[in-house]
Amino acid sequence: MKKSLILALLLSLFSCQQDSELGSRNNPVKLYFTPSVDAGTIATNSQDFIRFLEKETGLYFKTGIPTNYIAVVEAFGSERADIGVMNSFGYIMASEKYGAVAKLKVLRYGEPHYRGQILAHVDSGIKTIKDIHGKKFAFTDSSSTSGYMFPLKILRENKVEPSNTVFAMKHDNVVTMIYQKQVDAGATYYSPPAADGKIRDARARVKIRFPDVEEKIKIIDITDEIPNDPFVFRKGLSAKIADSFIAALKKYLLTDSGKKVFKDIYSVDGIVPATDNDYDVLRQMIKTIDLDPSKMVK
Repeated sequence: MKKSLILALLLSLFSCQQDSELGSRNNPVKLYFTPSVDAGTIATNSQDFIRFLEKETGLYFKTGIPTNYIAVVEAFGSERADIGVMNSFGYIMASEKYGAVAKLKVLRYGEPHYRGQILAHVDSGIKTIKDIHGKKFAFTDSSSTSGYMFPLKILRENKVEPSNTVFAMKHDNVVTMIYQKQVDAGATYYSPPAADGKIRDARARVKIRFPDVEEKIKIIDITDEIPNDPFVFRKGLSAKIADSFIAALKKYLLTDSGKKVFKDIYSVDGIVPATDNDYDVLRQMIKTIDLDPSKMVK
């Protein structure tokens, strides 16, 4: 009798958790972050943001930091993610496969777009894109726009075939591999230098560890413009929750702590509204290099 009662109580509790309204303690809004930098950095910095969100919206939130870009996409498909800060190509996949919607995109250094770059070690003998032919090359992730797709377009347009290619997963890893001469060249994100000449591209992420990175690694080429990372919302997510999140995010980015957190995580200094059409230029590029986004969601 006691066992039956305990089982009934457990089933009842599980049922309550399953039926709890989204945003409640038992069913928090799930916010996913694309792991473009170290997961520990994201986890540490995002906690302040979560506390702010919960105070402002009256909702409960839970963060998720998968191991790669495509895992974030998959999270939308299984409804493990309600909102995601994604890379641009990840959004294309999430939109095409699962109907996710971009409502915001980030600003970096006042711009709603960014670029990729191709870097090489100064000792590699590489002076132009053509010189990369037959050399060792590192990309970031196969779903990265700046660290793979747009640089790949440049290589193909120049009929360049590296002798060996690897995926280093993160932009700072690519820079490190070039610096340590594990590869001759590689692809990362690019941002123009500050007014005082201070670098703001991916090399800046390893400057503390390698103070002479600017002297050892040079920029060979820069890609076309890429629309900045979007904030993506799950198909079917209530407008009330989405609007509450957006309002709180805008308010958070006006605070000193908010500016610091998003600068530390994604080098973000603001947000602007976004629409799905903003990413058509990326869709066109995908066709150019003959990628099938649906096949990359596994």
